[in-house]
Amino acid sequence: MALTPSTMLPLGTQALNFRLPDTEGKVVALDDFRDAPALLVVFLCNHCPYVKHIRQELARLAKDYQRRGVAVVGINSNDAAGYPDDRPEMMVKEKAEIGYTFPYLYDESQEVAKAYQAACTPDFYVFDRERKLVYRGQMDGSRPGNTIPVTGQDLRSALDAVLAGRPVSPEQRPSLGCNIKWKPGNEPGYA
Repeated sequence: MALTPSTMLPLGTQALNFRLPDTEGKVVALDDFRDAPALLVVFLCNHCPYVKHIRQELARLAKDYQRRGVAVVGINSNDAAGYPDDRPEMMVKEKAEIGYTFPYLYDESQEVAKAYQAACTPDFYVFDRERKLVYRGQMDGSRPGNTIPVTGQDLRSALDAVLAGRPVSPEQRPSLGCNIKWKPGNEPGYA
């Protein structure tokens, strides 16, 4: 496991389009969320200990903010051949077991991860109503092995600001987790 920080995509970046299959066999696209006041895109997977550490709070956070109109989508871009716990059929199990209420998509080509410059799992991106990036970074300061509770504080603060029409604080800390498991020869230049 290589410990990797998020790349901190520049604020103001326009959300990049995607069309990916979900765990129910439907294709989900960026445009499906066009009416939401905010969009949270999370790059995650099933096997990473950093995702396992926050997944229960992520499920709670998603439910809380979906009730307020926020669109949430999870994307798994890991090489499922090399990491069988991240295969689509295992994503179905993970979604049911954890109680994710958001679409959990599989980025088999890894092109969406590259477009977003996603580097680790988990990696969080918050877009405003115009789909401009206003937050990228950590969910909170908790990590496996430290004593900080998992609260989602940083992510919740960003989402609350967007929903209230306030600017999101530019003080943002990178997320930290396992590197995205790139297919051999598919590693992006930023990885």
